[in-house]
Amino acid sequence: ADDGATRQTKWGPLSAADRELIKKVRLATLWEMTIAQEAMQRGSSRRVREISREIAEQHHALDEQARDLAERLDVRLPVRPTADQQKWMADISGRSGRDYDRTYVKWLRLAHGQIFAFIGQVRGSTQNTLVRKFAEACNAAVLNHQRLLESTGLAGPEAFPDPPEV
Repeated sequence: ADDGATRQTKWGPLSAADRELIKKVRLATLWEMTIAQEAMQRGSSRRVREISREIAEQHHALDEQARDLAERLDVRLPVRPTADQQKWMADISGRSGRDYDRTYVKWLRLAHGQIFAFIGQVRGSTQNTLVRKFAEACNAAVLNHQRLLESTGLAGPEAFPDPPEV
């Protein structure tokens, strides 16, 4: 059981936030890789199909990294998407045509925006060298995915979360 305590590893201390990043990335790959593979077939625009291929490939690589890291650091990973992620998948899959594309971009863009800040927090605070390297890979992938999703021209106001309060 994960009691939230920091554990020592040969790569440095492993905090609860470090473990949570590994779990969150696994959760992201469980639904985003699956829905990106679907969008490669069902996307109505060539651009959505193209970016979906790249997103699926990068999530596959991130998933391999997360699973390897979890094994090395003794982190238990989820095996299915969250209830919210399953709802997003159902919402996307239940649509067709341009509505499918727009809904796909909306949910993926929202999910990437949500995890982006957390990756930065972990990258800035982790003392674990493996987690730091993983966070850097995650940061690059999420930023790339945001750019890809925005390149479709479908990332309108509904695809962006409310700005943080200052």
